[in-house]
Amino acid sequence: MSKVTVNEDLCIGCGTCESLCPNVFKIEADGKSHVISQECGECNCQETADSCPVSAIVVEA
Repeated sequence: MSKVTVNEDLCIGCGTCESLCPNVFKIEADGKSHVISQECGECNCQETADSCPVSAIVVEA
């Protein structure tokens, strides 16, 4: 199982990750993306990470 993390110092809260993978990412009240689940089954977390404009998402094997 992959481990997904968000570097909150880099995150700009654009929401791309939440729109692509809402079961894994959520923009919280602080305006940053947070990982709410490690279950990437319904989406491709690596593609979501690759779509992050500031490369704040890391997917570790």
